[in-house]
Amino acid sequence: MGRMYARKRGKAGSKKRYRESPPSWVPLSNEEIEEKIIELAKKGYSTAMIGIILRDQYGVPNIRQVLGKKITKVLEEHGIKLDIPEDLNNLIIKARRLRKHLQVNRKDLHNKRALQLIESKIRRLVRYYKSVGKLPLDWNYQKYVSLIG
Repeated sequence: MGRMYARKRGKAGSKKRYRESPPSWVPLSNEEIEEKIIELAKKGYSTAMIGIILRDQYGVPNIRQVLGKKITKVLEEHGIKLDIPEDLNNLIIKARRLRKHLQVNRKDLHNKRALQLIESKIRRLVRYYKSVGKLPLDWNYQKYVSLIG
């Protein structure tokens, strides 16, 4: 896939193999995996980090393959709801970090441009999540940034 803001070709990447059924060598049962997911979420880990921990420490290759549902779906079923989606949150953190950098280095034109690109990605994602229903229709990026600092 090509890049959105650069005139370069994209990188080829490996694809996960298609499997009909979950692997038989997974050491944990479905209930134990769900318990681990909830336990790690209560400790404050993000969904991506939960997947990495389960892969590296517990030998679960792919949560979606084993359970048949994503980590966010498991969390929602157990009453743990994320206030905003993880990819949007990561972009907001990145923009906040860049804004802080630009307060100190006002003439850094490359990073001013990078901040514009990140914020346009945020606006696009917000529009998508509002249309899907993952964000309320009155959610505003500027108000959210002022609330979190």
